Amino acid sequence: MFAIVESGSITSMPKGNKGVTFGDIQYPKTIYTLWSEAERNAIGVYTVEIDKTNYKDPEWYINTGITYAYDASANKVKGTYGTATARAHADTLFTAQDETDGLGTEGELKAEGLKTKLIRQVKQEAQNILSETDWYVTRKADTAEAVPSSIATHRAAVRSKQASMDTAITNASDTAALITLYTRNDSGVRPLGDLPRLS
Repeated sequence: MFAIVESGSITSMPKGNKGVTFGDIQYPKTIYTLWSEAERNAIGVYTVEIDKTNYKDPEWYINTGITYAYDASANKVKGTYGTATARAHADTLFTAQDETDGLGTEGELKAEGLKTKLIRQVKQEAQNILSETDWYVTRKADTAEAVPSSIATHRAAVRSKQASMDTAITNASDTAALITLYTRNDSGVRPLGDLPRLS
């Protein structure tokens, strides 16, 4: 991405796929690929440098848009993110005012919180794992043939681990705590743990 700076202000943000005109001079699009940065800067065309200092993982945070500015002292154009906001942990419900405004019914779900989404992911993963051995349960219902003890133990372990993972997510005090639960160490182990699978 590029920026055109005129009289100290950004006037446009060309993608680099078309030529540009300054006054009576038309420059071809090759200025973006064949010219040096210094040559482009001399006519007021700058490569935009994105500063990701404030950018955070969008799984956990809502990032702002990028603000672009020309820094005359550094002779550069920079794009900067604002302060990211942690995603809401709790579900949001429609308020009485929302209902008055025709946006939804008071007390009903307006937006799911992060914890609800994470717990649903764990539940879905547990269902997927259990589905691998559901046929044993179906066979027992159809033929009365017992579910092997190893399979029954495995299925119970999946449900137990799901419950403990749900509790850990629910009890996380803040976003940093949630991130810690999901952060794997060098051995690939995370505090949240993983659902057991058949070996």
